Amino acid sequence: MPHRPTTEVLPPLSADVALFLDFDGTLAEIAPRPDAVSVPPGLIDTLQRLRHALDGALAVVSGRPLAQLDELLHPLRLPLAGVHGVQRRSADDQVQQLAAAALEDVRAAVQALAARLPGLLVEHKPGAVALHYRQAPESGPQAEAALRELLAERPQLALLHGKMVLEVKPAQASKGQAIRAFLREPPFLGRRPLFVGDDMTDEDGFAAVQAAGGLGVKIGPGPSAAGARLPDPAALRDWLARSAARLAPAFSAPPTAAS
Repeated sequence: MPHRPTTEVLPPLSADVALFLDFDGTLAEIAPRPDAVSVPPGLIDTLQRLRHALDGALAVVSGRPLAQLDELLHPLRLPLAGVHGVQRRSADDQVQQLAAAALEDVRAAVQALAARLPGLLVEHKPGAVALHYRQAPESGPQAEAALRELLAERPQLALLHGKMVLEVKPAQASKGQAIRAFLREPPFLGRRPLFVGDDMTDEDGFAAVQAAGGLGVKIGPGPSAAGARLPDPAALRDWLARSAARLAPAFSAPPTAAS
């Protein structure tokens, strides 16, 4: 993976962009557990403004399942890619999900591994299973070795390495594949893509947008093929809020059921 120069001054977001955003570690800070993440104040309003300014060409592309993303982003209902591309909901509300053959025995093996190594957390997702080791970082190498051995004769499945998490998913699923599918459809079709992410699971997304003439933006340190970088999620949220204010200054979000 090439190292790129750190560029922490992004050009203003323009109205011809197709905007793709990761969630954990990108829009929101990573929490000790997936269910402990919080949505920062003002984020929903910013995303509403940007969706309006971009004529709907805004999608969240995440490792989380669609149902979790909808709950976190309520009342927004955005185009989404979940579980690293295993699930995808298009702008016209059509949902697709890739099949994950031979996953049930893998789920059982991952659960058994977590029982042997204290501090590991198993997260079962539609079409995938994740093993978090944030609470036991010393167990990470042993867990990874065990999963690689488990998948050695299962070419239809792949191991994805994120921040303190190992995930088994269908080999054909990726964030890059999901972004390319969005770019073939309205309202993303014909726009210049920009994808923001924070870890190794986002690298194929960076490659996809940059191959299409767009820009990948890496959040935080570490090697990346992304062409630009921001230091942390707070810096991204600030840039998105300033972009929303410039592109949609008169936008008034519709009232929600709670208002």
